[in-house]
Amino acid sequence: MIEIEAILLVWGVRDEVLESIPVEGQWLYGEYDFIAKVDFASEEELEEFEKLLRKLINGNTFKLMPVKLSASKTEVDGEERVAVLENIKVSAP
Repeated sequence: MIEIEAILLVWGVRDEVLESIPVEGQWLYGEYDFIAKVDFASEEELEEFEKLLRKLINGNTFKLMPVKLSASKTEVDGEERVAVLENIKVSAP
């Protein structure tokens, strides 16, 4: 199973919208209104969360940036293997 860590940044929305986001994070006062670290069990879960955000937040006033992908231990032909992938691409809004 692949676990994904991502950073969620939100800007330019009303407080009511921020309150409806289903993750815990920090409200900010500046360029961004909200930041949160979010964990997903799979890429499909991340995509479903992104769809939910698009419904809650009208417009493209958020970024969901994967920062770390990792796979759990698996046993292949009697050997344990651990794979870790990191993706640290950060793009500006």
